[in-house]
Amino acid sequence: MINQTLNSFSGKLSDLALSLNTDIFETNVINITILLAGVIYLGSNALSTSLSERQQKILGSIQESEERLAEATAKLTESEKQLTQAQLVIDSINTDAKTTASNVKVAILADGKVEIERLTTASKSQVATIEAKVKKQISDYVIALALQRVTLQLEGKISSTLQQQIIDRNISKLGD
Repeated sequence: MINQTLNSFSGKLSDLALSLNTDIFETNVINITILLAGVIYLGSNALSTSLSERQQKILGSIQESEERLAEATAKLTESEKQLTQAQLVIDSINTDAKTTASNVKVAILADGKVEIERLTTASKSQVATIEAKVKKQISDYVIALALQRVTLQLEGKISSTLQQQIIDRNISKLGD
């Protein structure tokens, strides 16, 4: 399709009679030259002024961008310093926390040992107290049984006169 269009266009151009007209007055070459020189002369001042203003704006923008870059670089440096300081503080806090945790652990273990020893001592004391009570109860029971047995044996063997003599002797011992 493009080939057909090009062939058609070239065919139409060949049908037209194109030729160069060399008559200066007829072609207005002088008028066009004067007009072109005026446009260049007058346009060059306006164009250079416009380009000069544009250049100043661009230079101002570049300078402003460089100032912003310097400010951003300064802020970045300051932020990096603050980050380093914050990291040091965080490391210090972590170290302190580990030390404190270790100290608390040791203190809790020591307190636990003391408490265990106290409970052990209290338990031993209670066991000793209970043993003493049990021994006393057993002793009291044995004594009561022995007295009961002796009483039963004596009741059967002691006459009333012997009983009277024992009572009198015990009364006299109480008076001494």
